Amino acid sequence: MQSMTQRRVILWGEQIDNGNVRLPGRMMEGTGKASVKASGSCRLTQAVTAQRTFLWGTRSGTRYVQYKRNVLRKQRHWEKIVTAKKKKRKQEKERRKAKHAEDKGAAHQHSKRVLKAITKERLLAAKEAAPWLCVDLSMTSHMTKKMFVLSWKEISRLAAQIRRLYGSNKKAGKPFWICLTGFVAGSPISEECFRMNDGFSNYLMDTTPESYLDLFPLETIVYLTPDSENALQDIDPHRVYVLGGLVDESIQKKLTLQKAQEHSLQTARLPIAEYMVKNANVKNYHSETLAINQVFDVLSTYYETQSWPEALKAGVPPGKGYVLQETAL
Repeated sequence: MQSMTQRRVILWGEQIDNGNVRLPGRMMEGTGKASVKASGSCRLTQAVTAQRTFLWGTRSGTRYVQYKRNVLRKQRHWEKIVTAKKKKRKQEKERRKAKHAEDKGAAHQHSKRVLKAITKERLLAAKEAAPWLCVDLSMTSHMTKKMFVLSWKEISRLAAQIRRLYGSNKKAGKPFWICLTGFVAGSPISEECFRMNDGFSNYLMDTTPESYLDLFPLETIVYLTPDSENALQDIDPHRVYVLGGLVDESIQKKLTLQKAQEHSLQTARLPIAEYMVKNANVKNYHSETLAINQVFDVLSTYYETQSWPEALKAGVPPGKGYVLQETAL
């Protein structure tokens, strides 16, 4: 009867011949059955290891060849991916270089420090010679108060509009001087401006808790409201143009007009009706009420180009339902 060790060896495909353990294609010599019994698990381990080595490495069998082919195929695939990425990065780098050379050829490229100094000088010069644009933030008390979340949402939108307005003014070739009146420290709009706008304390503009009525002569003030009967004809650098600090959700009909009339102020509206027509749309929505940054974009573009069509095209978004007259034809 065969021993347990001999049975296990045979299960793995080895043969017992006169006490010698023999593998296909390879012989392991022993000293008889006693040697197999004495070797025990050590002899079995050597047999199994030899059999596995035969299957995967010592002979060029089918499994080994297939394994090698898979490895090579994956390696070639990975090399193709790496090569493609390197080529893409090289093309992107060349594209950036070409664009940089084009920009440098169009105009002398200044350093960031120089550009910042130029912007600062241009804005400070506007304080003396350019028209002033005043945003009346005392109007925030008229915002919706049905829900605290909605009111805070409106204040956040107003703070974002102030950031966009200031950003547009920095880029303008002929900037205005910006003044925020009714800007009370610790108020919701004050806290939101500092929270949302990085470097707000370094903005080159005036902020004051006082009213524009106490800061400027009444005859120099032009209150911009969409409810005015007077279309704005031109921008006078000696005037102060006032915008009510409201957002679309909180607009109350003729609120800004009534406030201006209470103090006998001159009022004006953007000449949307004179240069634009209603555009047919699915919702049949048309509005001449713009956000404060959109109003500023119109004023700033006109101040540079002296063209109302170009200014209205730059500041009035298509969603308001108006297009230029020549566009509608």
